[in-house]
Amino acid sequence: MTVHAKPSAQLLDVLSARLGEPHVITDPGQMAGYLVESRNLYRGTALAVVRPGSTGEVAFTVGECAKAGVAIVPQGGNTGLVGGGVPFGGLVLSLARLDRIREIDPVNATMTAEAGCILQNVRAAAGETNLLFPLWLPSEGSCRIGGNLATNAGGANVLRYGNTRDLVLGLEVVLADGRVWNGLKGLRKDNSGYDLKNLFVGSEGTLGIITAAVLKLLPKPHVKATAFVGCASARRALELFARLRQSDDDTLTAFEYMPDFALYMVLKHGRGTVRPLVGEHASYALIELSSPDAKADLQGRLETVLGEAIEAGLVEDATIGASETQNQALWRLRETLSEVQGLEGGSIKHDVSVPVSRVADFIEEAEAACATAMPGVRPCAFGHVGDGNIHFNISQPLGMDKAAFLAQWPTFNRLVHDIVASMNGSISAEHGIGLIKRDELLHYKDPVALDLMRTLKRALDPANILNPGKVLALDEDAPPALPSPE
Repeated sequence: MTVHAKPSAQLLDVLSARLGEPHVITDPGQMAGYLVESRNLYRGTALAVVRPGSTGEVAFTVGECAKAGVAIVPQGGNTGLVGGGVPFGGLVLSLARLDRIREIDPVNATMTAEAGCILQNVRAAAGETNLLFPLWLPSEGSCRIGGNLATNAGGANVLRYGNTRDLVLGLEVVLADGRVWNGLKGLRKDNSGYDLKNLFVGSEGTLGIITAAVLKLLPKPHVKATAFVGCASARRALELFARLRQSDDDTLTAFEYMPDFALYMVLKHGRGTVRPLVGEHASYALIELSSPDAKADLQGRLETVLGEAIEAGLVEDATIGASETQNQALWRLRETLSEVQGLEGGSIKHDVSVPVSRVADFIEEAEAACATAMPGVRPCAFGHVGDGNIHFNISQPLGMDKAAFLAQWPTFNRLVHDIVASMNGSISAEHGIGLIKRDELLHYKDPVALDLMRTLKRALDPANILNPGKVLALDEDAPPALPSPE
């Protein structure tokens, strides 16, 4: 068992001398926001929050903590959903002050940005040079690039541009002993040994602390077309996706799926939302085409393919945005879903992926299994059909006690994750493992892969001071994985 020391007054004095007293926070009121994630499933503890302002200060802090045996939990915008940024003792190391864009190279189509840069600001800076950083998440106004990289964030544009892993060329990382690996190269080709950056992307701060990255930029779209369609089933929506991929793969940017229950919640609770189609349908899809060619007739292309799909019986009804305002209104129907689902009571969430060809199979089988296990439960399977990522959330039956429902989290995990595993899928698609899926990983990850992961963790962080207890539990005193029901 690794022994983590409590931060001593001497350590905090040393950090205050280097970082400045205002950036070593011990006041409980000022620390409160750093100790809980947005879903409020976990509430942690820490003896201090430190806010270094440079890579050098991050390295100094980590080096001093390594010598003292003090655990460190790196934190970006604290918008995570799996407990990965919640501390259980030790120090929180906030990267919020590392918020500089160091360089934009329009010819190389790259940007070098520090880990604390807010995603929305990165996207805006790219846009000023007529380029695009395509990662987009509803939390873009508060999430930070370091966290996006540490969790390999996905989002609505993965279908066309890939996960965050696909959008980074180089990294700067502070290692567990305080050394700095400078891998900030903007190269598309580099076969000079192991691809070290991909050890750290998606590692959730357990192998090193990302302080800066070289990001890929792409041509900025100058024309978009957005449609909202109603289908008779998830299977019909998947068939529509396959047809769009054949006809418009070069412009297909997003294909988002929602069931009727999802639209019901959005229209009931979402301020300013408007029903997009006259009738009701079992399933819906939000489609976006985009192109850097300002002359591209994307609306015409959508009209053609959707007209053919209606004739073929794949689509029951559809609407296409006639302006950017209408496009945004259609997107709001999808973006609002996550924030309103909690208004329907307790929600047990699963972020999974299966091969695209099995998406409809998964939704049908998982919904049936959950309904059998708990009559009246309300499944809500939505997400990024085009890359096989489904957020299979389950809302409590009407009138049921919330705590009693959430107490069934392990039961529903087993039901849903067993089905995912039977389809050769993954129990974590874009949110990470953190705490909430750490023990589930032991059931579904290949044992050799788990052994390799433990070997990497012990090699890069032998004292287990970087975000201990997350992803892998190497200590017998690791924090509990599933939260207690509220």
